[in-house]
Amino acid sequence: MSSSTNPYRVNVRDLVHRPGEMREKQLTFAVPEQLGAGIAVVAQGSELELDLRLEGLHDGILVTGSVRTTAAGECVRCLDPVTLAVEVEFQEVFAYSQDDAYDFLVHDDHVDCEPVVRDAVVLSLPFQPVCREDCPGLDPETGERLADSGPREPREVLDPRWAALEGLAREADEN
Repeated sequence: MSSSTNPYRVNVRDLVHRPGEMREKQLTFAVPEQLGAGIAVVAQGSELELDLRLEGLHDGILVTGSVRTTAAGECVRCLDPVTLAVEVEFQEVFAYSQDDAYDFLVHDDHVDCEPVVRDAVVLSLPFQPVCREDCPGLDPETGERLADSGPREPREVLDPRWAALEGLAREADEN
């Protein structure tokens, strides 16, 4: 993604080397690349709201932010589509010079929040999303959604390894 079209890139020229200066910025844009690779993802083109607080420090710029967006996926129990509200916060220092204490740098009077936002959002996505906490899932024999089928009698599941002994049990009952 080129720097001129990167919506995560924020100009901090007015804060550079000005400890104590602060400003807030709100950004709303379509996600340029999908966030996440699991069952639930924030799809490319989804709207993302980013509220930033930028503070000048002696060593760099402190970026505190909150992200709001929507993830989509499917329920791991019944396979229905699921839409999840994502709200996550982050805080990171972007240093003026390369230092082992900091992971991110101020480049050309800009901070690129993309890796920080990506990490925060992806780590907040559920590993196994469900449509509702009490989703009963699918019937293991028919594949039908159990929520649609209503109450049903539990089936007796016989282990085929014990089938030969079942005949012995019938003989004992007859005697």
